[in-house]
Amino acid sequence: MSAIDLIVFDCDGVLIDSEVLSADVMIDELDKIGVTIDRPYVRKHFLGRSFPTVAKTLRSGVAPHLPADFETRYRAALLKRFETELRPTPGLPDVLEHLNLPICVATSSSPTRASRSLEISGLAKHFDGNVFTASQVENGKPAPDLVLFACRQMGVSPRRALVIEDSAPGLVAARSADAVALAYCGGSHMMGSQPDVPFFVPSFDNWADFPHLFEKLQGGSAL
Repeated sequence: MSAIDLIVFDCDGVLIDSEVLSADVMIDELDKIGVTIDRPYVRKHFLGRSFPTVAKTLRSGVAPHLPADFETRYRAALLKRFETELRPTPGLPDVLEHLNLPICVATSSSPTRASRSLEISGLAKHFDGNVFTASQVENGKPAPDLVLFACRQMGVSPRRALVIEDSAPGLVAARSADAVALAYCGGSHMMGSQPDVPFFVPSFDNWADFPHLFEKLQGGSAL
């Protein structure tokens, strides 16, 4: 394995413990228009995907008449919840404080949501504006476009990048980009379970374990 020169973090469910909040707001907003779904449905169909993909899935399934302004209302309701309830995933801030290599974010979230999420959670200072979103590429996850774009912007070969994801689409994107993939399963939406992907990927559910795991991935190099 090549040495790792860059860590690419997914945002929702990896940096911030947001997926349960996002699911509950989606469920509530759909309920207002007479559409009933639950958390398992959200996890199966929406986790790790951009909103345009989510909207397409809704319109082709349970909500064929999804209102044109649904995205605007959903995002407003979600950011309102984020303002008071959003937190980093447990133990992450200490890990970020001690990293000594370049890092960035590659997320399916909108630029506004990603930026505000990192500000609210106190994590923005760690990334120096290196936050890349699905809006900057033609195809979102599980396509490799966003991972490849992030690596190009950071000047690092994907082969020398570690991508940390919580979703199957994100892990498939990392593998397709020929990056090193690592699954974080410590978000409140995962409850220790692993993403369902058709290949082996190392996983962890506690950020306290990350330095040792990273050292193993580096072939013994210190974090």
